[in-house]
Amino acid sequence: MAKVLIVDDAKFMRVTLSNILKKANYEIVGEAENGEEAIELYRELKPDIVTLDITMPVMNGIEAAKIIKQIDPKAKIIMCSALGQQKMVVEALEAGAIDFIIKPFEESRVMEAIARVLM
Repeated sequence: MAKVLIVDDAKFMRVTLSNILKKANYEIVGEAENGEEAIELYRELKPDIVTLDITMPVMNGIEAAKIIKQIDPKAKIIMCSALGQQKMVVEALEAGAIDFIIKPFEESRVMEAIARVLM
């Protein structure tokens, strides 16, 4: 199964997403609390998929997505945010995200996004 890097400043959200993905037999290779950690871990772990929260301290998910896409243009990124605002979705997609999921996470929507990214 695919290796996933989960990035969110809220531990509760990382645990929630991790539990959903583990149940579907995905391997969680790492977790990060901000965009800078995400970039370091991406380089180190080479995950198949990155879930990136948008609003985080130090570096937000949109900035991190842009840098990860520079490192690896084929990076598969799913953005996550409690803010289901159209502007955020557009920015996330422009930064290189393939899909976007809204918090609180719905298991079916998470699995749908993962499947779409792996196509």
